[in-house]
Amino acid sequence: MKASHYLFPVLLGLLLLSCLMSIATGPIPISLQHSFSAIISWATQWQLQPLGVQEQLIINNVRLPRTLLALCVGAILAQCGAVMQGLFRNPLADPGIIGVSSGAALGAALCIILFPSSGEMGIASSAFITGLITTLTVYRLAQANNGTSVILLLLSGVAIAALTGAAIGLLVYFADDMALRDLTLWQMGSIAGAQWHYVILTALTLALISWQFHRSSNALNALLLGESEARHLGININKLKLKIILLCAFGVGISVAATGIIGFIGLIVPHLIRMIIGPDHKALLPSSALLGAIMLMLADTGARYVLSPQELPVGLITALLGAPFFIVLLIKQKNKL
Repeated sequence: MKASHYLFPVLLGLLLLSCLMSIATGPIPISLQHSFSAIISWATQWQLQPLGVQEQLIINNVRLPRTLLALCVGAILAQCGAVMQGLFRNPLADPGIIGVSSGAALGAALCIILFPSSGEMGIASSAFITGLITTLTVYRLAQANNGTSVILLLLSGVAIAALTGAAIGLLVYFADDMALRDLTLWQMGSIAGAQWHYVILTALTLALISWQFHRSSNALNALLLGESEARHLGININKLKLKIILLCAFGVGISVAATGIIGFIGLIVPHLIRMIIGPDHKALLPSSALLGAIMLMLADTGARYVLSPQELPVGLITALLGAPFFIVLLIKQKNKL
């Protein structure tokens, strides 16, 4: 029996448990039974047991959109990480290398510091637009005579990240205290500002990229053999690279716009799933989506629990977990050289 056959039920069970814990955790505790009743009521409009008015308001307006936003963003980031690692045939690849995260950070900085009255949607829109522009710039710089060069893509991503970092530093230098605090908190990543329009936007994005990534899974599997072998199998490599990079830019850009910068989900999750079930993208992508959703929901739950009733930015939690994992990966890669 293949590992993927028993992994899916386990991940689905953990996903439900993570949702229950996410809804139950907060300054005002809610029982797991009431959390389960709230999920059933939201999904089927059938209420298992009556909830108090206060509990109903907290769940419907705060906890449930926050839980669903974490689910969608975690699934998006994990899938984007999986396809980027497959595209570059490197377990250290991450969606951030295509410039979308650094570009989105620049857009948010511009909006927060220069247009402080623009509101959350203004920040989100600006982050997405500049993230997409930087990604297209990185892709254009990576074009060589023989198509898209992976080396040039990586170097271009580093250069653009340095340039946007300098621009953000210049903006920070002239920012007032309030704008500086808002920008710092946004860069740490947080799901505290979850709203239903963000949930709908990220859910639609998740559905779109999941469908398109699934359609490209055979091509990504062929690419694992090498670019020459994939071309002999009839795969249009340049078209595949452009499609994957644009989809990742779209997915990560929407996620960053909704929650700020949340790192390492796209690095850790695909690597763990690949260790369990192998590199076949047909199983790797949906499994990564489930585990990414679980990890981000648990990280967000931990961020609320550690300093309750205050909460940590979830980006700090993922960084604390992801940085040691990344170091271990680097050591393993070094030993292979």
